[in-house]
Amino acid sequence: MELLHQFSSGLFIIQSIIFLVLLFILGKFAWKPILKSIDERETSIIDALNQAKLAKQEMAQLKEDNERILREARAERDGILKEAREMKDKIVNDAKDSAKAEGEKMIEAARQSIQTEKNAAMADIKNQIGTLSVNIAENILREKLNNDGAHNTLVENILNKSNLN
Repeated sequence: MELLHQFSSGLFIIQSIIFLVLLFILGKFAWKPILKSIDERETSIIDALNQAKLAKQEMAQLKEDNERILREARAERDGILKEAREMKDKIVNDAKDSAKAEGEKMIEAARQSIQTEKNAAMADIKNQIGTLSVNIAENILREKLNNDGAHNTLVENILNKSNLN
C-alpha cells in the first residue's frame, strides 16, 4: 500500500524517456556497427567459399593437388567460421554486459533520486509541523494572557517553580 503512495508519474516518465534514449543510442551507434561487422564477416566467408570452389574446378586435372587444396580450404573455412562465431558471441556478450551494467546504473541512480526526494519531503513536512506548532502555541498563549491578571499569575508560577528547583 505504501509503495502506491510513493509512485511519481513524473519520475516514471523521465525514466522511460531515459530508457528510450538509451535504446535509440544503442540502436544507432552499437547495433549498426555490430551488424555491419557481422555482414562483412559473412561476405568474407562467402568469398572464401567461392574461392575454394574455383580452386577445386581449376585443380580438377591434378588429383593430388586437388585433395591438398580441398583440405586446406576446409580447414580455412572451419577456422573462419569458428572465428566468426567466437567474435559474434564475444560482441553479443559484451553488448549484453554493457547494457546490463548501464541498466543497473540507471536503476541505482533512480533509487538514490527517490531517496533524496523522500528525505527532502520529510524535512519539508517537519518544518511545516514545527511552524504550525509554534503558531498554535503562540495563539494559545495570546488567549491565556489576554488580561494582566493572567500575566501576573504566570510570572508568579514561574518564580515559584524556579525557587523550588
